[in-house]
Amino acid sequence: MSQTQTQTVQTHTLRPELHLSSSTPKPDQLSTATSLPKRLAEKFSTVPKLSKQQCGHLRHFHNLASGVDGDWPFMGAQESGQEWDTAYRYQVATMTYAAGAAHYHRSPAMRGMFKELMMGLIMKMLRREVWGYWYLTSQSGIVADPDLKELRKPWANPVCRENIMYSGHLLLMVSLYTMLFNDDHFDQPESIVFDWNPLFFGMGRERYTYTRSTLQETIIKEMERENWMGVCCEPNMVFIICNQFPLIAMRYNDVVDGTKVLDEVLPKYKAAWEEKGMLSKHGLFRRNYAVRLDKVLDTDEISHSAWVMAFMPWNPEFIQSIHPTMASSGFLQRVDNRINLHAPVVTNAIKDIVAKEGGDPDSPAIIKRARDMTAGMNLSRKPYLSPTFGYVSQWFSEIAGSPDLDALLRHADTYLKPTWYKGGLYYARSKESEPWDKDGNYTYVDPYTGNAAIGYARLNVKNGQKQMFDHPWTKEEVESRPWVDGVQLGQDVDCLRGRWDEEEMAMLVTLRTWNGSTVVVKPVVKNLPAGTYGVFINGDRRSVEKVEKVGGEVVVELEVGEVEVDLILLRV
Repeated sequence: MSQTQTQTVQTHTLRPELHLSSSTPKPDQLSTATSLPKRLAEKFSTVPKLSKQQCGHLRHFHNLASGVDGDWPFMGAQESGQEWDTAYRYQVATMTYAAGAAHYHRSPAMRGMFKELMMGLIMKMLRREVWGYWYLTSQSGIVADPDLKELRKPWANPVCRENIMYSGHLLLMVSLYTMLFNDDHFDQPESIVFDWNPLFFGMGRERYTYTRSTLQETIIKEMERENWMGVCCEPNMVFIICNQFPLIAMRYNDVVDGTKVLDEVLPKYKAAWEEKGMLSKHGLFRRNYAVRLDKVLDTDEISHSAWVMAFMPWNPEFIQSIHPTMASSGFLQRVDNRINLHAPVVTNAIKDIVAKEGGDPDSPAIIKRARDMTAGMNLSRKPYLSPTFGYVSQWFSEIAGSPDLDALLRHADTYLKPTWYKGGLYYARSKESEPWDKDGNYTYVDPYTGNAAIGYARLNVKNGQKQMFDHPWTKEEVESRPWVDGVQLGQDVDCLRGRWDEEEMAMLVTLRTWNGSTVVVKPVVKNLPAGTYGVFINGDRRSVEKVEKVGGEVVVELEVGEVEVDLILLRV
């Protein structure tokens, strides 16, 4: 086994100390060692760490990504054909965005851990169970196209035309991976493969292959075909939200490839929607554009508007300007230091009362009147419920931040059944069909919200998508930054922090096991500046290491258990 490979050994006999690739200082290091403190100052203790809940979300993503192919625990959707907003593709994509945000904002040095996690999620996205719905959907139907007289001839390729609700997410997933890790895996021939090979159906195997660039080119051609309004999700239906993900991907790809594709695409997209109008009379984002009718359809629900607010980083001034109105428009209830969601019919009743009589939409008296007015009505109004709480949590994580996000998550922890399984945190899917309890508290959990969206909200930071959009990591940044390999979630180890402090010239890593076991891991701190480093465990200096040249590494054999272990490499 090479020194860069990971070794996990179950043990209860090793002492909680580290073993180094060169644990005895050389003569020329002895004088340097005396200049290093025997114990570090407390200043490093203020560097933030992930909470137990944040680690739990990442582990839940890992549990799902590393599971047996074809097995989808906890992920079953309301609609069995993978056609609704809670389908596998939305869950897997959002887990990938959450992992990417956590890596970018919180633990940028843990490249090895996040790279493996995100690759596992992308491989799940390429499973036929995720995209195979498209063969039937490609035929269209009277729900998407009311004037349709006969079904279209179906096709299996899920990205060649329409279906931006899959292709756009996939493009962002592989583009985010490429940007964060400076890895050209998805630029190689046949790196993105769709195998259509039903056992007893069809005329034989069909195989469609793409790369990151050819996938993007395909999407742009589709945008042009629809006069830059965007690419259809379902036939004849262009949704604003689903087209945000490929726009973000184009920005990352421009930085990676040294191109200016988004500079050409975005003005055309903005102009097309400025002509139609993105906002409805209700102040919400419009639902979708019906291509054959050349008409934009509206909605009076908050769901897709909240989703758009979370993922439109190219338009930050506009999003910030409408956020206060959107957040105080009667859809949300601030009560008991938490934020609750009203049923749409209750929201509309509140709006009617406030419009006619004035008053505060959060007033208990007005809310009670609205609930009395709508008693006995169908609160959900749909056979399939949108993952509204998940969308709102993502919106608040990006635009509002604390304390509003904290209040929303406080409601989730009180009413949405937080559940731990194999060290992973998720919110268990509801069995009840009624989304609100007798007191009007939102209690419904769908798999998108429970598996992915709340985790995304906790791992993102305020303006997190905007920061990544404005400042994607360049190839030079990724290549120059010290990072840690040899630590993986599959070792039963959670990483609470992993950050290189350029000012202090220090690598900060904190680890613990999720299940209380004791394991031995070998963190490999790579790409270090040349120099002499003190190796500190829980603040105590244990050894001195010499890195002879730029880009060198230090290998540490470290025992990790249920108590946090801080590993700090500090250059003299």
